[in-house]
Amino acid sequence: MYPEILRIGSFSLNTYGLLLAIAFLAALFVAARLAERDGLPRERIYDLGLWMLLAAIVGSKILMLLTEPSYRENPWHLFSLDFLRSGGVFYGGFIAAVITGYLLVRHYELPWWKTADAFAPGIALGQAIGRQGCFAAGCCWGRPTTLPWGVRFTEQAHELTGVPTEEYLHPTQLYESFAALALFLLLLWFYRRKRFDGQIILLYATLYAVIRFVIEFFRDDPRGDIAGLTTLTGLSTSQLISLFVGIGASLLLVLRWRRAAHPS
Repeated sequence: MYPEILRIGSFSLNTYGLLLAIAFLAALFVAARLAERDGLPRERIYDLGLWMLLAAIVGSKILMLLTEPSYRENPWHLFSLDFLRSGGVFYGGFIAAVITGYLLVRHYELPWWKTADAFAPGIALGQAIGRQGCFAAGCCWGRPTTLPWGVRFTEQAHELTGVPTEEYLHPTQLYESFAALALFLLLLWFYRRKRFDGQIILLYATLYAVIRFVIEFFRDDPRGDIAGLTTLTGLSTSQLISLFVGIGASLLLVLRWRRAAHPS
């Protein structure tokens, strides 16, 4: 857990920011390679990636605004340095990126499902790297545990994120990082053997929803609530979104699989 890589005077190089940048570049590189292999223009993929990154940043902040009481009660925090440096909520960024990507794919006259498939493995790889940044910063922490791999965070991490330092916690950031890495490898394997366009992105959405739903049971950082749904259901916001995304993606996956197996 090293929130800062180095500090020179007032300038500091944060581990989280560096790993997030590496995650984006790695995801974009993988997407461009896979897209080019399928005959899609590499330049358009780079354009798509940059616009989707911007959309993801905005979407993650908007969902954080909706779920975090401190931002709802103090909207001027939207313009604070703390808000700009915070990571946001992944599903907000993912949904915003998908919507933006769909509109741009239509504008560029690219095949939607084939383009989305090219991005899917890279998204998983980006998550695997990005969650390492969360671990370094101390955000997205887990519940207390007595398991041998429980971790205690530093005072510096506590000052940045508020992570408890007095007891060992589930390293939920690493749980998701390793799960996302395994998902990345699985998606690459399926990509070379896919039966129809859309199979990879829908497989990603389905499996990541399961991963996120399970990991949320081990998380203990404050993640807010929307319209009291968390209080009503006992599930976190991300778990509720995972249910909708997972069910919707799995149904589409089955429908497209059947259509590919029995073309009309």
